[in-house]
Amino acid sequence: MAHERRNYVRVAFEAPARLAVSGHGTFDVQVLDVSLRGALLELPAGQALPPGAPCALSIPLMAGEEQIAMSGELAHVDGASAGLQGHTMDLDSATHLRRVIELQLGDPALLERDLQTLVSAHRGRGVPAQPATGH
Repeated sequence: MAHERRNYVRVAFEAPARLAVSGHGTFDVQVLDVSLRGALLELPAGQALPPGAPCALSIPLMAGEEQIAMSGELAHVDGASAGLQGHTMDLDSATHLRRVIELQLGDPALLERDLQTLVSAHRGRGVPAQPATGH
């Protein structure tokens, strides 16, 4: 088994979503888990997508018109599942995602560590993701 490199805590979060994949169309998918920098998705049956393809994920939230929107690329595709590596997210989406993770995680210290890692990456490499830090 390949060594997995994770910098962010993942939390189980099952929800329907829409995945738009550049050059391949838009699909209804199921989110299986999320982190501040990505999501694990269940793809439609028989749908083959290429790793590295640019994509955008939209996860509607129960509270009306709010959603989590994240752009990035397909980091891996394994059968019916795909990992999205997020590159950009607007501030509202980051705020909603932070709240989802807080509710699922139950340990504010782990979330704070992830937020500090994300902010450090943003400052050090010009990564355009904007976490909600309350500053």
